[in-house]
Amino acid sequence: MEMESLTELYVDELKDLWSAETQITKALPKIIKAATNPKLKKAFNVHLKQTERHIKRLERICKELNESPRGKKCVGMEGLIKEGVELIKEKPEPEVLDAGLIAAAQHVEHYEMAGYGCVRTWARQLGEDRQAELLQETLDEEEQTDRLLTELAESEINIEAEEGEGASASGRAEAAEVETAGVGGGRAGMM
Repeated sequence: MEMESLTELYVDELKDLWSAETQITKALPKIIKAATNPKLKKAFNVHLKQTERHIKRLERICKELNESPRGKKCVGMEGLIKEGVELIKEKPEPEVLDAGLIAAAQHVEHYEMAGYGCVRTWARQLGEDRQAELLQETLDEEEQTDRLLTELAESEINIEAEEGEGASASGRAEAAEVETAGVGGGRAGMM
């Protein structure tokens, strides 16, 4: 489709965001199930409910514009979600997985914030002040989620992932000592 106006670009980006949000609602239950930290699970559950509201706002705006939100696939979000799913499939240590899930979720949040910032600005430019307010509400919620994830990461989850790393490193060191002792000390105790 050839876009000839800011209005057409605005509608196209609204459809892209709707696609992104619907993809997120399908991915979040898997992410919630994979997360191990209770506070992180709760944050993802809260964001799932917010995301459902984001979809309703986008549908309301599209209805006001006499447009369907369907018809476009957000390939950017598809890629971001795929990266998060790949992390889960790698089965890292639980604390490391939680830290990785936060990183993946923040990639998603930042992508969404960029999109919502643009459409909010375009809505204002086009004189769609009520739509701009709705888009700002969503943008505020995305920013709030991003801040919450940062706080969880910095206050406990990244710390737990680092401590787990130390435990794994000490466990490997102990195994190496046992192996070395067995080799250096003859075969005593190894049979």
